[in-house]
Amino acid sequence: MKRLAVGSMTTPEYGEWRSKRINDNILELNSEGVRPMEEYLQVIPSELEIIKQDFEKRNLELEGKIERLEEEKMHLRLDADV
Repeated sequence: MKRLAVGSMTTPEYGEWRSKRINDNILELNSEGVRPMEEYLQVIPSELEIIKQDFEKRNLELEGKIERLEEEKMHLRLDADV
C-alpha cells in the first residue's frame, strides 16, 4: 500500500486571512459597565421588607419616647407627693 504525503494546499496569504477571520469572530471582553459579582448576587429588599424595617425603626424610637415619658411622669408624681 502506497501513501501519498501532500503538503498544505493553501497559500500563506489564505492561511493569514483565515486566522484573522477566525480571530475576528472571538468576542473581546468589554470591561465598560462591568459590575463585580457581589453586586449581581446582592439581594434587593422588597418594598414590604423596606416598610417593615422603617416600622421597626420607628417603633424603637417610640418605645424610647414612652420610657422617657413614664420616667418623667414618675418624677412628677414624686414631686407632687413631697
